[in-house]
Amino acid sequence: MRRLWIGLTYVVFIILLIIPLSRIAIGAFEKGLDGFMEGLLRPEALHALMMTGLIVVLVTLLNALFGIMMALYLVRANWLSRRIKGVLNSIVDLPYAVSPVIGGLMIVLLLGPDSIIGGFFEGIGFKVVYAFPGMVIATLFVTFPLMVREVMPVLQEIGHDQEQAAATLGAYGWTTFRKVTWPSIRWAVVYGVVLTVARSLGEFGAVLVVSGNIMNKTQTATTLVYQDVENFNVAAANGVALVLAAFSVGILLLMEWAKKRKDVQ
Repeated sequence: MRRLWIGLTYVVFIILLIIPLSRIAIGAFEKGLDGFMEGLLRPEALHALMMTGLIVVLVTLLNALFGIMMALYLVRANWLSRRIKGVLNSIVDLPYAVSPVIGGLMIVLLLGPDSIIGGFFEGIGFKVVYAFPGMVIATLFVTFPLMVREVMPVLQEIGHDQEQAAATLGAYGWTTFRKVTWPSIRWAVVYGVVLTVARSLGEFGAVLVVSGNIMNKTQTATTLVYQDVENFNVAAANGVALVLAAFSVGILLLMEWAKKRKDVQ
């Protein structure tokens, strides 16, 4: 019976992962290497990949900064009541509870040109929705829980005795974080960064709603793949999808390396 379940697991793994990835790779080179490179070197493809890279870098930095801060507040801020912490915990998990498309719609309703806030920014010449800032906000909304949920369990496990001892010895808050807290949570932050990058690379729904998918302006790699498929340019879509899949595999390998490094130390 055990062998049967193991065999079924392998079958599901092959059907859901190996076969689709193989099909993407085969489709990407359907027109040969020249066709693959032509699909990647199109102006719209280069722009979409550049936009995706910029969004990933910026969202990862913001997520690391504010995710660590939120985790510290939820675990260490004794001045916050239990009820407030419960509300903040619920807000952190909101992206898990709603569809990314709904998240994108919420951003449009809040920051769109027809809203009060969005109208104010439009008036001063700063466009949020259907522009790069809105795409960053949408991706940040979707990925925000990842860093918080990686760091919080580590902070809860290590407790705060060492931090209190450092404070007793006269260390300031930043010094305590850098010398005491950071060495304990750095691998959790690495995991959070890896997950954030992977999720940012593959985000589609929220970005599609917020960006408007305007070619050479607000198009990411995933929305370009969607457009190529809609236009029956399947070979080019497979090429861009293969690049994204290769990055994702590399990120997973990085996570495995990080786990081994953590186990060694």
